Amino acid sequence: MARMKVTFDMVREIGLALPDVEEGTMYGSPALKVRGSLLTCMAANKSAEPESLVVAIDFDQRAGLLAEAPETYYLPDHYVDYPVVLVRLSRIRIDQLRDLLGSAWRLVTAQKRRTVSHPVRGKLPTARRN
Repeated sequence: MARMKVTFDMVREIGLALPDVEEGTMYGSPALKVRGSLLTCMAANKSAEPESLVVAIDFDQRAGLLAEAPETYYLPDHYVDYPVVLVRLSRIRIDQLRDLLGSAWRLVTAQKRRTVSHPVRGKLPTARRN
């Protein structure tokens, strides 16, 4: 049975079915974001292989994917410090992509909730004089 080639149109369809996901761009490449935070985008850096997807992921899960399936997931030096993994669209199955985007969505929305519940503290307001 022939493998279905995964395209960004398929990524878009899966991603836009998730709550609060919107289309945008990242460094000129098509992207999906959750309330402004990156969920996934086509890799734009020259260190990435053609037709690679950048997906938000936590560092522990990334390590597992890289060890488990290096033919599908990889990480050029440029991306090491970011909580992302690169995906060869030619190698990933649609069910794996659906699971990966679901994990990415949970990560990004959890980060958003933490940011809202624990905002960065700025200067304290000055006391008012009566």
